[in-house]
Amino acid sequence: MSNRLFQGVIHQMRDVVDRTIGIIDESGAVISCSDLGRIGEIRNVNTAAIFSSATVVASDGALYQSFGTHMHPEYAVFVEGEDSVAHNYIGVLGVALSSIKQFYDEKYDRSNFIKNIILDNILPGDIYLKARELHFNNEASRVVLLIRLLDKSDVSVYDVVQNLFPDKAKDFVINISESDIALVKEVRSDIDSKDLEKLARSISDALSSEFFTHSLVGIGTPVVGVKDLARSFKEAQVALEVGKVFDTERNIVSYDHLGIARLIYQLPTTLCEMFLKEIFKVGSIETLDQETLFTIQRFFENNLNVSETSRKLFVHRNTLVYRLEKIKKLTGLDLREFDDAIVFKVALMVKKYLDANPIKY
Repeated sequence: MSNRLFQGVIHQMRDVVDRTIGIIDESGAVISCSDLGRIGEIRNVNTAAIFSSATVVASDGALYQSFGTHMHPEYAVFVEGEDSVAHNYIGVLGVALSSIKQFYDEKYDRSNFIKNIILDNILPGDIYLKARELHFNNEASRVVLLIRLLDKSDVSVYDVVQNLFPDKAKDFVINISESDIALVKEVRSDIDSKDLEKLARSISDALSSEFFTHSLVGIGTPVVGVKDLARSFKEAQVALEVGKVFDTERNIVSYDHLGIARLIYQLPTTLCEMFLKEIFKVGSIETLDQETLFTIQRFFENNLNVSETSRKLFVHRNTLVYRLEKIKKLTGLDLREFDDAIVFKVALMVKKYLDANPIKY
């Protein structure tokens, strides 16, 4: 917020208000005042009481009223005197300055600028102009993490995440919807995907252990500059949706690690249905019961190794071979053959994708 804007408002009001009026920040320093000689001085007041109260506070012969964001007021207006006239003045000034700050933030605030970028609410040609106007570092690497809440919480998750990343000059926490919060985080240019997953894990663990709020976190890819933040945000969205379909056990999903699931997610459903019909000409995939599907999953997890899979399933090797022969008879695919195993693995993922009917971005 520009101190010059505050000073301009105070200067215009000094002829109307016959008292000394001004604005202090959280440290108690006067940043604007009708008496120019007092700008920069530190007021001898209890700033903790002033900024933690939503009402007018009297201190050291003056009235104070905090204003700014609802959860964390950043400024307080003061009026000399504690009489009824001073109360009237502080009320009018509080409303006026709060409205002016809100208008200023909506027009110039960096968080609002970032939100418009990731939601594609700003023209590409305007991004660079706005970035220069806000003195935005366009050379920094940033990544978007999308935090999706799985249950309602009594705490403000936005404030929790904001407190985890308090540096508002580098990190931006943005409300997307009732359940989604985006974190735009400045990172090292050479940051590893494992470090990003650790970061996401720390957020998820904090919400779960301290506030009993379960969440999913999708991680986009790091980008340089601000123009491509929209791409990183969409990647985080896709990561959550793909993870919801293909990897339901994980609550941290990185776009870089989606693998073939990302490819399947982008295919038209009609093409997927045609693929299944062509692959399972002998018999339908629906003919396989849960025990058979579980056997197949374990067989894949053990790299098509019959001996290892039978050991993990606690069954005789011949029993597993019998099950694999049964699968071959039902589907026409021999999972002991590498090519057939790949086709079957993809087919299972395609079936899962069709059953989930995911939302496309």
